[in-house]
Formats: sequence, C-alpha cells, structure tokens
Amino acid sequence: MGPKKYDSFTPRRATNIDGFLSKPAAERPRRPVFRAADAPVAPAKPQSTPATLVDMPKRERPQPVLGSAESAATLTPPVAVPLPGGERRRQRRRPGETPTEEPKRKRKEKKERRPRSGKRIAKRTGLIMSLVLVVVAGFLAFKFYRDIAKLTGNNNPFSLLGAFHPVELKNQNGRVNILVAANSADDVGHGGANLTDSIMVLSVDTKHNTALMLSIPRDLWVMKPDGSHGKINSIFPDDGMDGLRDVVQDTLGFTIDYDALVNYGAFHDLVDAVGGITITINSDDPRGIYDPSLDWTSKHCCALAKYPNGPVILDGKQALNLARARGDAYGSYGYAQSDFTRTMYQRKMLMAIKDKASQKSVIANPFKVAAIVDAVGNNVKTDLQVAEIETLYTYMKKINDNDIASYNINTLKSQTTTMLQNYTTPDGQSALIPAAGVDDYTAIQTQLKKVLSADKVAREAAMVVVLNATDTTGLALRQAGKLEKKGMDVMTADAPANQATSTLIDNSGGDMPNTLAYLKKTYGATVVTNKSLTAGYPGADFILIVGQSAVPTPATTGQ
Repeated sequence: MGPKKYDSFTPRRATNIDGFLSKPAAERPRRPVFRAADAPVAPAKPQSTPATLVDMPKRERPQPVLGSAESAATLTPPVAVPLPGGERRRQRRRPGETPTEEPKRKRKEKKERRPRSGKRIAKRTGLIMSLVLVVVAGFLAFKFYRDIAKLTGNNNPFSLLGAFHPVELKNQNGRVNILVAANSADDVGHGGANLTDSIMVLSVDTKHNTALMLSIPRDLWVMKPDGSHGKINSIFPDDGMDGLRDVVQDTLGFTIDYDALVNYGAFHDLVDAVGGITITINSDDPRGIYDPSLDWTSKHCCALAKYPNGPVILDGKQALNLARARGDAYGSYGYAQSDFTRTMYQRKMLMAIKDKASQKSVIANPFKVAAIVDAVGNNVKTDLQVAEIETLYTYMKKINDNDIASYNINTLKSQTTTMLQNYTTPDGQSALIPAAGVDDYTAIQTQLKKVLSADKVAREAAMVVVLNATDTTGLALRQAGKLEKKGMDVMTADAPANQATSTLIDNSGGDMPNTLAYLKKTYGATVVTNKSLTAGYPGADFILIVGQSAVPTPATTGQ
C-alpha cells in the first residue's frame, strides 16, 4: 500500500480558516528531543523491494551510533536543541565531536573570522572616504575656478595651470602700485551706488618687503578726463576704471600698475569667511564712536556704528557698516575728521582681515579658504591675472604688519600740517582741494615721492627746524641741505644762545622713530625738552640745535 495522502516530507501545521495557527505557539505540545546516542533502533519494516537511505523517509533512516565505523563515514544529522523562549536552531557537529567541544570550536571560528570582517569594513570605509574627498576636492576646485574667472574675467580653465609659477609683475623700480576703488553696486536701489566712495592705493615695495595704504578722499575736486571738474568719486560711473586710473595718476604724480573694483559687500563676506575680526577704536571722545545713520540694509534699524574705545570684535555686518559710517549725521560723535576717520577704520579692517586670513587655523581649513575665495570672487574685479595674483600674494606674505604704513592725503606731511582745504564748487557742493589751490597738486606729489621712497627716514618725511647755536655762519643752512636729501622738510634759524654740543627736541609723539634715530646718530645729539622752543615752532616734528661739535674741522695742508 502506497503512502497516505499526508505522508510527505513537508511539515504539517494545523490552521484555522483564515490561515493562522489555531493555537498560540506557547500552547502547542513540544516534540521530545532525543540525543543520537540514546536513540532506539527502530525495527525494520518489511518491504517488497530493497530501499536505500535516499528512498526512505528521513524520520525512518537508521541513526549511526557515535564512535562506530559508520559514524566516521556518515555525518551526524542535525539535532534540534531547545533554546530560551521556545525557539530552536539547528546545529551541526563535526564527526567525533562531543557536545561540549562544539561550542568551543564555534567560538574559536567566530574569533578567527573577526579580523577578516574588520578588514573588509575598514576597506569599505576607506573607499567611501576617498570618494567623499574626491567629490569635495572637485567641488572646491570648481568653486576656485569659477571665482577666479569672475575675479579676473578670464574663463579659460587652462590659465589656472600657470597660477603656481612666479611671474614678473608690472612695477616701478620694484614698487607695485594697485588702485582699489569700492562702491555699493551690490545694494540694489541704493542711491549713488555706483559712486566710488572709497578709493585707495596699495603700494608694495618688493625689494624691501614694505607696503603702504593711501586713502584718497571721495570729495577731492579734480579735473575729469573730458576736461571738466568734479569730485573724484564720480569718475567711475562716467569713465570706468580706466578713466579713474588716469585721473589718479595725474593727481598723485605716480604710475598705477593694476586696478581693482570692489563691492562693499566684500567687507561683509570676508570678515564672516575668516570668522570675525578684532580692531581697536581709538577716538578722542571718551564715549568712543557713534554714527546714528540708518543701516539701509536692515530697512528698519539700526545705527551704522556705536562702539566704545578699545578692542572690539566685529562680524561681517558690523564691519560693512563701519566701513560706510562717516559720522556726519546729527548726534554723531568720535568722528573728528569725518571721512578721513572712516577711511582710517577701513585700513584697520583690511589689516585685521589680512592677519586673520594668515592664521594656520584658517589656511589649513579648505572650507574657510573656499569661503575667502568666494568672497573675493563675488565682490572683486581686477586686471591682475591668476599668476600675478599668486606672485603678489607671495610678496605680501613676507611683509610684517609693522612695515605696512597707513596714510591719507590730508595728513601726508604730519598730523598737524594739512595738505587739503575746504572748497565750495561753482554749483554749491562741498569739496576738498589742495592747500595751494585748485589743481595745484605739486606739494602733494612731492610729499608722496618721499612717502614712496625705499628710505624709511624719507618715508617719515619729518618737518625739522635747524637752529645754529654757534658763531659759524651758514652752519644751519649746510645741515639743512644734508637733511633735505634724506627727504625731510627743513627750515633754519639762529638759536637763542651758543652751546658746545648738539641737542634735539622731539615733538613727533613717537610716530617717526627712524628719523629720531638718524638725527641722534648723525649729530650725537641728546634729546631734551624746551617748552619755549616747542611753542615757537608748533609745526615742527623735531627741533635740532646744532652746537660747536657740528662745526666741520678745517682741512690741514702739508708744508
């Protein structure tokens, strides 16, 4: 008789009409578990034909006895082992393995597999990180190319290949002069946004590793390219950067090698890119500085600037507002020189940005570097090419902050001697003209030559009064000629009384250390105070009283 309908190898499970077990698993009777060694040998059933193990049902196959010859040739079938929670798992022992040896073997195999698994995980992690780095590097490289293209106007990606090779810069005997003009073209709807209200010359001495920043007042009355007159900040809207460059060269008397047009937004973006800056407020007003003019970028508040004296930390928005504040609104304080004070803080902020961007924490962070390049690319247009920018950066890295001088045209000579005067234009505007008169920039150009000199004494351009304290006629004039060759402005007179040695009165307030050192060394002079002489020559930085020790020794002739 053949097998019954349900005598198959598929487990039978009692189900109800919806297909689920009729009883919870916990309530079903468990099948007894037998160990191979204790399993009884079932009597063989009579069969009409010989049956092999394959033909026999699995449950009816004879179980080999452990340790017998059969067990060596036949694997022990899986044995069900009860586990906590009513769950079961199937385990397979190796031939000749006792139940106590099996767990030890499996723990050992698992331990041996772990290093291989760890290596695979590390390899996959390394591949993923490499892919991420490639994507980030590609993104930063694209941003760099895009920003350089916007900065220089050169969309040729192959031009970047020469960025890391030094090239010769245009220069004037080693001095590179760059005209920088800033406007508010980035403020849509802002009146007069195209006027270049900030104009500056950055001059780099590549031979002596020094530099200077010179601010040009926006209200300077100049001759325009078409022969008419106007304020210098109105040149760019009509004649572009080429026209502004020509006017600056004619006015200041030196050559401009490169130019750059900057949106005021550069202050905002650069300061945020480097993580904020710190500058020092040093107002004559004990309250500090205050300009209540409305910050039009906020539409509803606030004052452009209100800071106490001393160090202050600025974010991008605050730096941008300070760069715009002139202190000419009602209620302002701390802006003694109005626009000149504003340009002074602009130069301070540029120095602070330079210092912060040079820190290792910024240079080593590719995202901060990308943000700086973004800020420049989005806000600056220049005729400097990529390789020239790289070369200029190399020179700037060599210059210490103490070797970067800061000037404005009005106080080129000294803080007490002004080179500009107020002027009312024919159409009623308030403007500034040279102290010598309209279009007479001779004195300013002469002073600029001294300031741009490689000689540190000449750059200080001190005003020196030489007094003759001897009976030797013409001694003061001879000394004046020598000092003028060093770039000093000199006037002469007789001293109230004769004296044996030379003395020096220093009224420079410590602003001219190179000139002070030169005068002391050259004349062996001792620094003294004399309130009477200081009051008699209020514009002098130094009063040199030459004594008998400065009289030349007569030459002797042989007999």
